[in-house]
Amino acid sequence: MKTFKRIIEELTKRGETIATMESCTGGGVADAITSIEGASEVLKFSAVTYSNEYKIKMGVDKKVIDKYSVYSIETAHEMALNISKFANSDIGIGITGKLNRADQNNNFGKDNEVFISILYKDKYYDMDINVDKKSRKENKEVIIELIIDKLGEILWEEGSIK
Repeated sequence: MKTFKRIIEELTKRGETIATMESCTGGGVADAITSIEGASEVLKFSAVTYSNEYKIKMGVDKKVIDKYSVYSIETAHEMALNISKFANSDIGIGITGKLNRADQNNNFGKDNEVFISILYKDKYYDMDINVDKKSRKENKEVIIELIIDKLGEILWEEGSIK
């Protein structure tokens, strides 16, 4: 599995920080980040918000969930924005979706579809992916690798990572 090492090094050099609000990945992105030495310099806060109630308590607009569903890019935007604000971080990551199971509390959205939004410098970088691995763990690993790749692209676009 890929690691956040290069991204952590670059963010540390730039004095930038990152925060995550994760649902279906259950803190997997924060875990991958904190597995790297020096992560405490860049990761100031992370939240796992499995329920709609706690997404809303963390700032996600209930009207967005009601209109688009909890499984939508609009909700992922809200998650990225509000975790970034809460942690006063340069990068906010919001992740919502279903992995290997139906959700009895939210009967909409496709199974195994995940919405990821990365907010950086007032711009959203979005991914809508379908995962197809047999286990939740394997699907989480796929998602984390895609996020690592996307963050690398974003920072490359900014002229940071060479």
